[in-house]
Amino acid sequence: MFLRNHWYVAAWDYEIADKPFARRLLDEPVVLFRGSDGTVTALEDRCPHRRAPLSIGRLIAGDRLQCHYHGLEFDRSGQCVRAPSQADIPAAMRARTYRVVERYHWVWIWMGDPALADEADIPDFHFLSTPDKWGAKGTVMHVKANWQLIVDNLLDLTHLATVHVTTIGNAAIAEKAQARVSRTQKGVLMTRWVMNAPAPPTYVKAGGFTTNVDRWQFIDFTPPAFLRLHVGGVPTGTGAPDGPLEGGIHMRNLNAITPETETTSHYFWAQAHDFDIHNPATTEMVFGQVREAFLEDVAIFEAQQRIIERDRGPPEVDIAADAAQIQARRILAQLYESERGGDRAVGR
Repeated sequence: MFLRNHWYVAAWDYEIADKPFARRLLDEPVVLFRGSDGTVTALEDRCPHRRAPLSIGRLIAGDRLQCHYHGLEFDRSGQCVRAPSQADIPAAMRARTYRVVERYHWVWIWMGDPALADEADIPDFHFLSTPDKWGAKGTVMHVKANWQLIVDNLLDLTHLATVHVTTIGNAAIAEKAQARVSRTQKGVLMTRWVMNAPAPPTYVKAGGFTTNVDRWQFIDFTPPAFLRLHVGGVPTGTGAPDGPLEGGIHMRNLNAITPETETTSHYFWAQAHDFDIHNPATTEMVFGQVREAFLEDVAIFEAQQRIIERDRGPPEVDIAADAAQIQARRILAQLYESERGGDRAVGR
């Protein structure tokens, strides 16, 4: 159902405090909390005694999670260390644990084979945690749609011409773009240039453009569901695409999609900008414009999902703008087959 031997974003760092926090990830119930030293622990949100959710319990002494049903207490390794009704505790009284790492203001979780977890495989989202170079703000959206629909959307930005005409899009993005798709070491890179075209509304607000612009969109996809977009524009005639791209605006749209179930997703995203970075009003304006656009996207995802659930109908028909999506789907299919092969090899 899901690719498990990969890192996923479980939460923003500010979401996890010194009390249990529940979130369903890859269709598994997970409870997260901060211990007395500030580090995050993730356990299966299910007491091994009678399956009560541990997330409705409470922390004891900052490091033990007490089940609300019968008072059993679990340490950060998942082992039950106290049962009020008895002195001897069965060794099997243990909650499953998950590897977690905090990086870039996100809490990352590994839900597959622990022996395969390598922190070096966490994608680079440093734009979220370098305030001396980037202004940034992000959030998480709960989307009633399969995660693949979100990935598809971000890999084909021709929809900006119709869905986002009041913010980040205009007709030129679909009709005048020079697009190229290439494979990277792990994923796909979509490069799009729109030369000598009007700036969309958000770019006018952010960059103060009064003339046509040369605009770029570099979309870097890393499986299973990470998309880093470098977007921006410069006044036409200032050297793009081969010049230093100075005198304009540069932004990073940062996306991490984590499946909740087959039909729902946690959509973590942020917008970073390299201009007026210490002005909260600028950061809020840029974030607000992109959030408005993303809410328009969510309406599309959820409408698609309703159609899929109602009637899958005939196969989808691809068009030229789907080139990056097609490459990404091929990579994901290969990864699925590899994981299934590994499962078969160990008898799972």
